[in-house]
Amino acid sequence: QVQLVESGGGLVQAGGSLRLSCVVEGTIFRIGDMGWFRRTPGKQREIIAGINSSGGANYIDSVKGRFTISRDNAKNTVFLQMNNLKPEDTGVYYCNAEVVDKKGFDRGPVYWGQGTQVTVSP
Repeated sequence: QVQLVESGGGLVQAGGSLRLSCVVEGTIFRIGDMGWFRRTPGKQREIIAGINSSGGANYIDSVKGRFTISRDNAKNTVFLQMNNLKPEDTGVYYCNAEVVDKKGFDRGPVYWGQGTQVTVSP
């Protein structure tokens, strides 16, 4: 059984910062790509940042230069450092990860966190 546990959301004023964390727990043989998604009011869930097992990262244009995704493979954790937050960043943030949870397999299913609310006030 694998679960992703997120933390770090909250309320912050525009221009402020938050750091989200997502820990993968359970039976883990290997973790592949990890990512952060968000669902903002009136929009579908969208990917905002992804990171592969080697640390290579990519971002959507609206967060480039403000958000940084990173991971600690020893702790099975992915982070999202969010700086210079804007009201339009308000939403529910989700992490996901491909987790090899069975011995002898090269790939595994993608698991999702429960979501954490980020609210940015003007």
